Amino acid sequence: MKKIYLLIGAFVSLVACTNNQKSVDPLDAKVDSVLATMSLEEKIGQLDQIDGGLLSDPRFEELVKKGLVGSIINVDPSRVNEVQKMAMESPNGIPLLFARDVIHGYKTIFPIPLGQASTWNPEISKEGARVAAKEASAAGIRYTFAPMIDVTRDPRWGRIAESCGEDPYLASRFGVAMVEGFQGEDMTQADRVAACAKHFAAYGFTESGRDYNLADMSETKLRNVVLPPFEAVAKAGCATFMCSFNEINGVPASGNKWLFQDILRGEWDYDGMVISDYFSIRQMVDQGYVENVAESAKVSIETGIDMDMMSFAYRQYLDSLVSNNIVDIKYVDDAVRNVLKLKFRLGLFENPYTDLSRQATDFYAEDHLAAAKKAAVESAILFKNEGTLPIKDVKTIAVIGSLADEAFEQVGTWCFDAEPSHCVTPLTAIQAECEGKCKVIYEPAYSYSRDKNTSGIAKAVAAAKKADVVLLFVGEEAILSGEGRCRADINLPGIQKQLVAEVAKANKNTAMIVMAGRPLTIGDEVEAVSSVLYTFHGGTMAGPAISDLVFGKEVPSGKTPVTFPKMVGQIPIYYNVNQTGRPAYMPILIDSIPVHAHQTSLGFSSYWMEVGTEPLFPFGYGLTYTTFSYGTPRYSAKEMTADGSITVSVEVTNTGDYDAYEVVQMYIRDAVASSIRPMKELKGFEKVFIKKGETKTVEFTITADQLSFWKESEKMLEPGKFYVGIGNCSTKLDIDEIELK
Repeated sequence: MKKIYLLIGAFVSLVACTNNQKSVDPLDAKVDSVLATMSLEEKIGQLDQIDGGLLSDPRFEELVKKGLVGSIINVDPSRVNEVQKMAMESPNGIPLLFARDVIHGYKTIFPIPLGQASTWNPEISKEGARVAAKEASAAGIRYTFAPMIDVTRDPRWGRIAESCGEDPYLASRFGVAMVEGFQGEDMTQADRVAACAKHFAAYGFTESGRDYNLADMSETKLRNVVLPPFEAVAKAGCATFMCSFNEINGVPASGNKWLFQDILRGEWDYDGMVISDYFSIRQMVDQGYVENVAESAKVSIETGIDMDMMSFAYRQYLDSLVSNNIVDIKYVDDAVRNVLKLKFRLGLFENPYTDLSRQATDFYAEDHLAAAKKAAVESAILFKNEGTLPIKDVKTIAVIGSLADEAFEQVGTWCFDAEPSHCVTPLTAIQAECEGKCKVIYEPAYSYSRDKNTSGIAKAVAAAKKADVVLLFVGEEAILSGEGRCRADINLPGIQKQLVAEVAKANKNTAMIVMAGRPLTIGDEVEAVSSVLYTFHGGTMAGPAISDLVFGKEVPSGKTPVTFPKMVGQIPIYYNVNQTGRPAYMPILIDSIPVHAHQTSLGFSSYWMEVGTEPLFPFGYGLTYTTFSYGTPRYSAKEMTADGSITVSVEVTNTGDYDAYEVVQMYIRDAVASSIRPMKELKGFEKVFIKKGETKTVEFTITADQLSFWKESEKMLEPGKFYVGIGNCSTKLDIDEIELK
């Protein structure tokens, strides 16, 4: 009966609006009609997200039957319709929202997000999100906690694996692509899921690369570096936002009204739902920001955190806080409106149930696997190549390293639903490629990446000596990156450094293939081997992708989305750094300093004595099997006004022997500004496929928005000179000047 009243209420609201000649969003009218029928207890229930494991407790199942739960994470897929039926048959008949972490695939796993960013091809991430949405929704999941668009400059931080790297523009492009892939043009479609932009904000700047730690930064840095990806996805229609765990300048995100009210809701006019992170409301007590959980509930609801993920703070305390006039009911009503809006936008009121038969056709569909393989191919970065790759005309190949045949590890972090049995490992793919053509010798050498047992090295060296070419697999297990998996030492773990040294000494034709969840400090290893192919954990089809790359069926095209340090002491190291008053000039390295040298201030500049200033690999770097030549960039003009633009075009020619992709990049530097600006900032890129001998023209448009910056809370656009650099890496650019009048 109540459902009938809801429909009548919606109709009455619409008629009333029409009679009053007011323009009212039909969605708002629907939401208000539902809200008007709800008790305070029912409203608070809609703000509660619980873990599906709690349904084994009859008390929580009873809450669902009473309509007192808004969302469930990690529900058993076989029970989604059964549990949804409980909610639909409850007194209020409001559907549940089933959620899960579907970060880089549900069944068909794509490369980790950092690997996807290495493709410099946002369409890869859009397609990956579409595939993930299709598979996850077939299991009843309509809400995922992705994309993670935290900009970070610290590879020690475990969650760098889930990020798009160090650059706000790159993260913005990939974040928008993932939102579009998850949500599509119509979220009511059964094969779409609501996206969640996380973590708002500055989680990637946690001090010392340690998870859940504090973040301390100026508003200028926050607005110029951290917030742009979030603003981009907000404007792209991202359905939800998630607050971060960390404090920002002393205020926990879960209670940061400036972030959520002033910026998100105010400046960006965002009308989607906001959810806490797991326990993040309750943990404000542990942070010493509030005295008790009741106070944390008050702070969070007034901040604008609509849904409480597993803190039970709202469930336990909002009723009494409202009843005792400590919290205004309007905060609760506003939060419930945002939850109900999301459910309407997903079409859950009309179609709450899942067609579970879709799993038979949607899981591991042929086009899904093909897309995952393409993503893994394009994510691989060729760091070095002295002729070992691609492999041609050999009789014996030694495949060394346990990671060559570890299906579980290649899927990467945060894949709750991955099935290793569906993964194709590099060893399997290489053996298939070599069948009837050449011999493959496999030696695992170690049992797992942290293994300290050196007994397998001798067999690996013996295999290397017998082979024409060695494919040496090293890196990290999946568990060594991700949430809570932060490292102080990012060298190759276990015996792998020794393994690389001895195998490379035994066979000069050694190609090192790294499978990891973060940048690693592998300078010695890069020096020792002849070729290096870096693959962030590549997912279900990592094996066939790597095999095709090493045999030349595919050509590497990945570029670094983050700067690789030579050693941990350089961290944070990133390309878009502000110029110092004493830029590095003729660094004096530690071993060249004379004994008993006198202290002097003459010539001192900004560098590290052990390594100078350079990283191991810069941002935007990656080699290929072919060669490209760039023409001189052409400018439509060298001057522009605030309402004008300049077009920059460059001809790129494939001068090598392979058809291949090239990533053309554009960077801009503000020469002089009222706030010191970075030496260069990525402002455009395009990945183009160019056949051998072919020339293509790539164009970029420069507008005032690309020349502006934030100075604390003020957006600045200052006339003057700007440098524009066009090239294929942040350190290899053809630079010219333009002027903003």
